Amino acid sequence: MSTRCGAQAPDTLPAKGSRCSPAATVTGSPAEVVPLPGLQLSRLRIEQMDCPTEEQLIRNKLAGMPGIATLQFNLLQRVLTVQHAAGVLPAVLAALGELGFSGVPQAEGGAATALPASKKPWWPLALAGVAALGAELLHFAQLAPEWLVAALALLAILGSGLGTYRKGWIALKHRNLNINALMSIAVTGAVLIGQWPEAAMVMVLFAVAELIEAGSLERARHAISGLMALSPPQATVQQADGSWLETALQDIGIGALVRVRPGERIGLDGEVTTGHSTVDQAPITGESLPLEKGPGDPLYAGTINQAGALEFRVLAAADNSTLARIIHAVEAAQASRAPTQRFVDRFARIYTPAVFALALAVAVLPPLLLAAPWYDWIYRALVLLVVACPCALVISTPVTIVSGLAAAARKGILVKGGVYLEAGHKLDFLALDKTGTLTHGKPVQTDYLPLQAEHAEYFRRVAASLAGRSDHPVSQAISQAEAGSPLAVEHFSALPGRGVRGRIEGTDYQLGNQRLVEELGLCPPALQSTLEQLEQQGKSVVLLCDAQRALALFAVADTVKASSREAISQLHALGVKTLMLSGDNPHTANAIAGQVGIDEARGNLLPEDKLQAITALQAHGHVVGMVGDGSNDAPALAQAEIGFAMAAAGTDTAIETADVALMDDDLRKIPAFIRLSRRTVRILRQNIVLALGIKALFLGFTVVGEASMWMAVFADMGVSLLVVFNGLRLLRK
Repeated sequence: MSTRCGAQAPDTLPAKGSRCSPAATVTGSPAEVVPLPGLQLSRLRIEQMDCPTEEQLIRNKLAGMPGIATLQFNLLQRVLTVQHAAGVLPAVLAALGELGFSGVPQAEGGAATALPASKKPWWPLALAGVAALGAELLHFAQLAPEWLVAALALLAILGSGLGTYRKGWIALKHRNLNINALMSIAVTGAVLIGQWPEAAMVMVLFAVAELIEAGSLERARHAISGLMALSPPQATVQQADGSWLETALQDIGIGALVRVRPGERIGLDGEVTTGHSTVDQAPITGESLPLEKGPGDPLYAGTINQAGALEFRVLAAADNSTLARIIHAVEAAQASRAPTQRFVDRFARIYTPAVFALALAVAVLPPLLLAAPWYDWIYRALVLLVVACPCALVISTPVTIVSGLAAAARKGILVKGGVYLEAGHKLDFLALDKTGTLTHGKPVQTDYLPLQAEHAEYFRRVAASLAGRSDHPVSQAISQAEAGSPLAVEHFSALPGRGVRGRIEGTDYQLGNQRLVEELGLCPPALQSTLEQLEQQGKSVVLLCDAQRALALFAVADTVKASSREAISQLHALGVKTLMLSGDNPHTANAIAGQVGIDEARGNLLPEDKLQAITALQAHGHVVGMVGDGSNDAPALAQAEIGFAMAAAGTDTAIETADVALMDDDLRKIPAFIRLSRRTVRILRQNIVLALGIKALFLGFTVVGEASMWMAVFADMGVSLLVVFNGLRLLRK
């Protein structure tokens, strides 16, 4: 398996629906590629495609073929998506075969599942290592003739390097200077100048380090694909005769009745019909505590039933569950390149040819111009070839980004691309919607004040009976606060914009807002003062009146989520300022903002007003995020640098349109996302400094003759492993 990386080809983004020639490169997911009329999409799993080395070869081979419109590479999942004309797929597979690659078509719409890897026998590499070590020792101690040293070295090179030579020859035929080509040239050159032991040791060290690097990269690959293991392969489904049968998930239709026992994973999205239990939703939403579930509550595929048996009705097919959408979204995120990765790819395209040209100059110019020994300078040039490949630099960025995406998914944060994961560290202003974001979005009755001493409890029943006939959220809050049986209401009617009225036990009552009471002339100054105090607390006031007087006062408010205060505090600790944008009246907006500690609040805003607020902040140089959960927030979410969608679990639109989807309604995930983004960027920068710094150091050592070939291999492969392991630190829990 090759994991070494060479120069990266251009990362172009053709316009949607355009036809590109030669084939364009698309960086989104297959679902994001808009099929051109008369064309087909094929997803090919290529087990040998690990990094830009192979991507460059494939692109060069396929781009000029007729009938191919676009190519999309997902290196960490080893998936190539080709948009092509009908009947072209066999030619594509044949072309891949000429490069030594095997393309396996994947199911349409399915996740890129891993193929069983064919394990190579270990003994040839072990034998090659023993032979290389023997050649080195015999040469150093001068205990054997030179032909025996050469024979042992040749055995080591053949045992460990045939694959490298084969891939290097293919690369050279396609005029590509990847690591396999550079290593093949360097080892061959060392043999030609008589450095048999060193040539053997270099090839063995390269093969061993490549094996270690392949194992470390697999961890990054499986970080996302491991999500697929959250869903069981089967579920227990009720049959037409009432019996229960284990059935494959893909064969279970919407509306089927499924039973899940305690301790089992839930395989499909659904709604509980029978039973009560607690469900661990951490794999999907990141919630730390299990949630109580009963009839009418939603269930998500991949979560774990804990206490009791449940029966639920299926609401989505297996390939359209919340878990499936998460997997597809993260696969799309892997395929997109973050800004740092695009910079590294552009740098690598210049770096490798430049160092190769430097190696040629080192080999030729000093002997020609300065009469220096050819042997010494050719040897230094061969060492430069080993150092030349920017493998550590190229591979470190996708590993780090994918590790960050996986770490976010584990926390219930679905990031739609490396560009957003990397941009999160720049956020300095966060705008938030109020209802459903900072608050629960469901008003509850907070106060009851009888204005007449007699019949206080009776007035509560009267108000609840009138409110129960209305579908207004404020009325529903009052109705639900009264546990007693409702009274019969006659001549009920709604008063638009003011409230309701009706007759109960022969008396006419009105239940409404301050405007209604003022119209009835029943709002004395003392009552007016009480109403103003409650409104300044962010509460909506409703009064019960008869024909002569106001009888009782009810206050209703949308309560603040317990997590909102802590989330705002954490954001301020990170240096992020906060702004609340609400459609409610300014009194309510300011009251809620004061409760949670938000810096500034604005009320009476329409969707276009929220958009203007975001634009104004950006005009002053701020990098702005927007948090919302409703369609009225869509313009502002789109305008912000990063749009955060709340409570996205089970919501198709939020997962598909948000830049970052919080799978539950916990605002504390936003500061967690910002901290993860800052850590990701910090590791990206560390890797770039490590890779470039050590490369520059060894280039200097090589030019002055202080570096050997095996030292160069240690430096090159050592840095590659170092940056990969550094990127994988993001996966730590």
